[in-house]
Amino acid sequence: MVLVPDLLITGGDVVTMNTRREVLLGGAVAIQGDTIAAAGATGELRARWPGVPELDATGCVVTPGMVNAHQHLTGDPLARACIPDDIASDEAIFQWSVPLHQAHRPQDEELSALLACVENLRNGVTTVVEAGTVAHPGRVAAAMLRAGVRGTVGTWGWDVEGVPHSAPAWEVLDRLRAVVDAYPAGGLVEGRVTLVGHGLASAGLLAGAADLARETGAGLTMHMSPGPADAEHYLRTTGRRPLLHLADLGVLGPHLLLAHAVWLDDAEVDALVGSGTAVAYCPWAYLRLGQGVTRAGRHAEILTRGGRVALGCDAGNAGDAADILRAAALAAGLAKDTAMDPAAIGAPEALEMATIRGAEAIGMAGRIGSVEPGKLADLVVHDATGPQWSPRGDVAQQLVWSTDGRSVRDVFVGGRQVVRGGRCVTVDERALRAEVTQASADLLSRAGIAVRHHWPHVWSN
Repeated sequence: MVLVPDLLITGGDVVTMNTRREVLLGGAVAIQGDTIAAAGATGELRARWPGVPELDATGCVVTPGMVNAHQHLTGDPLARACIPDDIASDEAIFQWSVPLHQAHRPQDEELSALLACVENLRNGVTTVVEAGTVAHPGRVAAAMLRAGVRGTVGTWGWDVEGVPHSAPAWEVLDRLRAVVDAYPAGGLVEGRVTLVGHGLASAGLLAGAADLARETGAGLTMHMSPGPADAEHYLRTTGRRPLLHLADLGVLGPHLLLAHAVWLDDAEVDALVGSGTAVAYCPWAYLRLGQGVTRAGRHAEILTRGGRVALGCDAGNAGDAADILRAAALAAGLAKDTAMDPAAIGAPEALEMATIRGAEAIGMAGRIGSVEPGKLADLVVHDATGPQWSPRGDVAQQLVWSTDGRSVRDVFVGGRQVVRGGRCVTVDERALRAEVTQASADLLSRAGIAVRHHWPHVWSN
């Protein structure tokens, strides 16, 4: 039986991100079901499948969907631009984020996640690794499915003494397993073993989570060392730096995606690269929070040494914008500037981290990250007719340095169109905006938080 595609995306320059990194000028992509059936010349694919419906991408650039390897979908999205940008990260967490999470109702979790998913999709992000929700992973997964974004979901837990809502390690592991069982591999949303990280897990919980990740194949993600505090904690409590402590416990390995990993010493970088542990690098968050990435970050070195590095956008009051192209440009710029070397990683490597290398880092390179037959049809059509695209030069440089998510016109996830003409079509955006406005005011009121404005706000008629 010869399968006939459902749609041809025609006439665009297709950035395949295949092993040869071919760019098909005036190319086409054939979608059959949820899969890419072919990529090639427009005339060739039209001749092979005459009469198939087409989406005209003339004057556009077609890329694989972007990968956001670390995105908080709850808490901050309903308080966007409310957490001050002139306070330390500890104050932002304990005076703002924790009260917000405690005041979240189940419907807030779902609404917050829906808003964040729509933003990701509109910026060309088709796969999101959710960074961990506190209480209602099912509501977060429901929002992801409603928006139509691909991704993983997890739930947090901790077992250290003196921390609110702490639970024994076995209870936390049972909750983690329940999420993985509820959202098995192969679905649009998959469960992932998810810990807060930092200093909020005993050795038993860390080792147990790693065992669960390896046993189920779901993978493990957690935070570590965005600033110097984690190193200070682990040196004080274990006599070892964080990643060496994790190595001793058998936690490091290809199953692990570490968010941040900014403040590492030589031995930790060696352990990270040697173990195949992946990193979700969220450069905007470290600049926003003043965590010292220009002083301590070694992500470019990790990448050039063969390490697995993806990009992330973190939280609504840390990375602020769920736009991986913005993160890609910053990652390349920081690499060049901190090394004072224009030959350091640039646009091609940054775009790889946003697509195929990002997919590899999160364990999905066999399914997403490039435009190749047999892979899932996660595709982005970028409108390349604006002034930032004129004249046309190197496509990687224009995607990374000249533009961002605002050029995104159309987005497909698994062959389903979720963004058309720059608008999300799976969600009523106007209704969402109204609902979010009211929910945000209610949430801040319940949390007892008054937003501080830098300048006086004066009503005018």
